[in-house]
Amino acid sequence: MNPFRHSRTWLAAALCGAVAATSLPAAEAERLNVLLICVDDLKPTLGCYGDAHAKTPHLDRFAKRALRLDLAYCNQAVCAPSRNALVTGLRPQTIGIYDLPTHFRRGAPDAVTLGQHFRAHGYRTEALGKVMHTGHGNTEDAASWTVPHWRPRAPGYALAENNAPVPENRNREQPWRNPRGAATEAADVPEDTYADGLTARETARRLEAAAASDEPFLIVAGFLKPHLPFVAPQRYWDLHDPDSLPMPERDSPPEGAPDYAGNPGGELRNYKDIPAGTKPLGEELTRHLIHGYYAATSYVDAQIGLVLEALESHGLADSTVVALWGDHGWHLGDHGFWCKHTNYEQAARIPLLVAAPGRAGAASEALVETVDIYPTLAELAGLPLPEDIEGRSFAALLDDPAAPHRDHAIHVYPRGNRFGRAIRTPRHRLVEWRPLRGDSDEVDWELYDYLEDPAESRNLAAERPEIVAELAALLATHPDPKPQIRGAE
Repeated sequence: MNPFRHSRTWLAAALCGAVAATSLPAAEAERLNVLLICVDDLKPTLGCYGDAHAKTPHLDRFAKRALRLDLAYCNQAVCAPSRNALVTGLRPQTIGIYDLPTHFRRGAPDAVTLGQHFRAHGYRTEALGKVMHTGHGNTEDAASWTVPHWRPRAPGYALAENNAPVPENRNREQPWRNPRGAATEAADVPEDTYADGLTARETARRLEAAAASDEPFLIVAGFLKPHLPFVAPQRYWDLHDPDSLPMPERDSPPEGAPDYAGNPGGELRNYKDIPAGTKPLGEELTRHLIHGYYAATSYVDAQIGLVLEALESHGLADSTVVALWGDHGWHLGDHGFWCKHTNYEQAARIPLLVAAPGRAGAASEALVETVDIYPTLAELAGLPLPEDIEGRSFAALLDDPAAPHRDHAIHVYPRGNRFGRAIRTPRHRLVEWRPLRGDSDEVDWELYDYLEDPAESRNLAAERPEIVAELAALLATHPDPKPQIRGAE
């Protein structure tokens, strides 16, 4: 099966989108709108997910009318591959892209994206803020959007002293490797000083315009926070008492885990006020960073709240499917790990909320992957399901949260000369670490039991070979991962 075959006619369909919008049958003209909200580095540190320390009233209110997926997982815990999976319905190991700089069309040139699919069926498609991963040499995907992608123009910091010093020998080939500014900022500034405040206000304006139009819409709004640096207006820091926030329960890797499987936080250590290398951060700095993450989460919650309020005030709530997706999780010092870039639970598990008109709020423990969002939104909107993708619609879960969906989820992460593939079932995670090249064919395994050990304190692979064999059989049902695509054409 060619996972990209179905897209051969997308360009012609997209080019006649304007005509199709006026000539669709009545049933199609009444299809539901879709608002997809993407949030960078957001783990389930939300009140609606049971985090008693979170201050997220807007998302908590939204969750009361949404399906909350409690076992949702990204397909790779890093921005670009995760977002590629969202918009294509194809896993990173199918596309062959695991890094930040490589555009997904290098691996999937004929893929029909979420935006293209809706556009070809008469929808106006718009993207604002961070949707695809841009930067590091990567770009947006113009074919997906009816109008050019909108990007906020805002400084990274409100306070000049937090900017990075200009290095004497700037790395022109890889400018992101230069020292960054401060890891946090608390400034007494308006909310639209930062990019997310601008994105929220522009999205609200787009919703107002959409309400005056008969054209159905797909609007995708991407928010940056709580991605590093943890910047937010001072009032969001003031919502949290740092002394009451949860500190890591375990500051060392799982017992028996491969020493390369974790992540000491290389991304974080690029910031000018963070110790370099693998030096311990210490309790005070750890607490401050956790405070910053919760503050940035509260800030983005307020911006999303502004968007959801605009949806309601313009009379669109009863005709719009709304989904909230975090692109991957984040380590906050657990196991001594920081940032994402692992196959562990804190990096792979994501918040996912989906609300549709006529459906009541509920929670589901169904296993869901990021690739499942694309076909789900298509089905809920009344569109034909996209063909030849790896995602499966979970729309049935909105009517029956206990309905069957997947018996396992799969996600990946490459590490040096090893490729890690992880199978997550309701109880276990198995990680296979296979060499990418060289003479050795020795495989390292990790096995965790979340019923007995939710903190991933001990690798059980050597003790439970029967479970390793059972889960390895599930892993064997998946194709071998493609190698990373190298270079640009």
